[in-house]
Amino acid sequence: MTQEIKPNLMNNSINESTDNNINSLCQPQSKYSKEYFQHKKVKLFQGSALNENTFEKEFIDLIVTSPPYNVGIEYNSNNDELSYEKYLEFSEKYLTNCYKWSKTQARLLFNIPLDKNKGGQKSVGADLTKIAQKVGWKYHSTIIWNEGNISRRTAWGSWLSASAPYVIAPVELILVLYKDEWKKTSGSKISDITKEEFMEWTNGIWAFNGEKKSAIGHPAPFPKELPYRCIKLFSYVDDVVFDPFTGSGTTLIVAQNTNRRGVGLEIDTNYCELAKNRILSETDTLNF
Repeated sequence: MTQEIKPNLMNNSINESTDNNINSLCQPQSKYSKEYFQHKKVKLFQGSALNENTFEKEFIDLIVTSPPYNVGIEYNSNNDELSYEKYLEFSEKYLTNCYKWSKTQARLLFNIPLDKNKGGQKSVGADLTKIAQKVGWKYHSTIIWNEGNISRRTAWGSWLSASAPYVIAPVELILVLYKDEWKKTSGSKISDITKEEFMEWTNGIWAFNGEKKSAIGHPAPFPKELPYRCIKLFSYVDDVVFDPFTGSGTTLIVAQNTNRRGVGLEIDTNYCELAKNRILSETDTLNF
C-alpha cells in the first residue's frame, strides 16, 4: 500500500550546519551550467547531464532519477525518438558522468523500462544494466515497480492468435547500483526509516500508482512515493541526493522534505521554472 508521504521537519545541528555549506558541495563550471535556484537544502542547476565538465568534483551520495525512455515523449528540450543505438550512446554518457560526480559509496537508483515494443522489441532494462556496469557502476539488485498501467497498452500483436502476440508486463524497473563500496560508513549515519517501512520496502516488488501528467504539467512525471522510498531506504539524513534529469522537481521536493540535501540538473528553462515553483509550494508542508 502506498504510504502517505510527510516531510521530516527535524530541527537539529545537521540542519543548521549544512544549509549553508551546500554551496561548497557542487560548484559547477559556469561555462557549462548555471545555478538556477536555491531554497534551503535544495539547489537546482540548469545544464546538461551529458557534459562531463558540468561539475568539478565528487559530491553525490545517492542518485534517484528517471531518465528519458526514448518512446516519443514530447519534451521541450530533448529528442525522445533517437535510434536505439543513439539512445544507448546517450545513456552511456550520462551514466559515465554520474559515476564521475559520485562519491566512493554512492548509490544509483535508476527508474527505467523493463522493455519496449515501439520501434521494435528492445530489452531496455537489460541493455542499460550492461551499460551501467560497463562504465563502472556495480550491480546490487533490481526492484520491480508495478504501477498497474496495463490498461494503457495500445498493441496486442496478433489478436487471439499464436501468430505474433505481444507479451507486455505492466511494470518498470528500479535498478539499485553502487560505485565502489556498498556498505555505507560515511555520512551522518542517521536513518529515519521505520520498522514497517523497512520490512515492506526491502520486498523487491513495489506497488503504487504512477503520476498523472495533467496534475504536474510535465510530460513524464513520477510520483513522490518513488523517490521517498529510495531516499529513506538507501540514504542517511543529510546525504546529498542528486537527480540529473530533474524535470518537475519531484526528487528535490522529497529530498528537502526528508531532511536531505537535494541537487538537481535540468536542461530546459521551462522545466527549471516548474521545478522551482513546485519546490517552493510543496516543501516543508505536512500535506502534499
